[in-house]
Amino acid sequence: MIGAMNGDDFLISMAADVAAQRRAWLSALAHERRMAEKTVEAYERDLRQFLQFLTDYLGHPPRLADLADLRPANLRGFLAFRRQRGAGARTLGRGLAGIRSFVRFLEKQGLASSAGLAATRAPKPPRTLPKPIAVSKALQLTDAGEQMRDEPWIAARDVAVIALLYGCGLRISEALALTPADFEGDPSALVITGKGGKTRLVPLLAVVKAAVETYRNLCPYHAETHARLFAGSKGGPLRPEIIQRQIRKLRSALGLPDTATPHALRHSFATHLLGNGGDLRTIQELLGHASLSTTQIYTAVDSARLLDVYNKAHPRA
Repeated sequence: MIGAMNGDDFLISMAADVAAQRRAWLSALAHERRMAEKTVEAYERDLRQFLQFLTDYLGHPPRLADLADLRPANLRGFLAFRRQRGAGARTLGRGLAGIRSFVRFLEKQGLASSAGLAATRAPKPPRTLPKPIAVSKALQLTDAGEQMRDEPWIAARDVAVIALLYGCGLRISEALALTPADFEGDPSALVITGKGGKTRLVPLLAVVKAAVETYRNLCPYHAETHARLFAGSKGGPLRPEIIQRQIRKLRSALGLPDTATPHALRHSFATHLLGNGGDLRTIQELLGHASLSTTQIYTAVDSARLLDVYNKAHPRA
């Protein structure tokens, strides 16, 4: 057997045949699959932790024969071991992904079977609730955009994009993909192409339409019919990070939390519609969600908000 030193400066032991395959696997991840350096490091760390666990579990450094037919019990034991030491569901899921990658690498060479891994499911991470912005704050964001820019046309551009995010529930990529053709003929709705090429119809509020029209009248650059509508300061297509940076400045000026992001405006769109009587099916269509279960998370957000109001307002709370 040989030892392998890791970044945490403790020694793990493994059989020479496992060490050789581990080196080949890491090389394949980095050079053949061209994985990001941080991902390779994470996978290496996950495998190292598993091999250390197997050393203690088996009573000897693991050999290829030990990895050839891993049992679900081995993997469940490892997950339980890591959970006892504070690893969360996301960490455990990623750890299992690293182990799965190595075992499948061995399987391709006829050295192991991934059947045990296939029978082992990673724990589901807790579903985090979206963090919408309050109505008053969302309106402040749309109104304050024009106050943070020296160039009137750039201020109008920012206001128009923010209005589309909150007024139409668009993703920032969807807003920046709009073209002059989308606004031809004074439309009352926009045809939006979302994830997976799925299209949906989104009503265009008069205030949003007016914001876009103001930007178009002030913009010094002429956009061709099917070119990107929103321009950067030098005339090229507007990049998402420009709007993200602007919203960071706005939330700082308005005293908003870090959760006030472009995507939070989309969450706010859905939550505020639901809070004012919108039905889930309609909101699902407006957001372009493939599944109603994805949209249903907003009912939890609205319930949480109502409970918070109740606890603060009820004399018996």
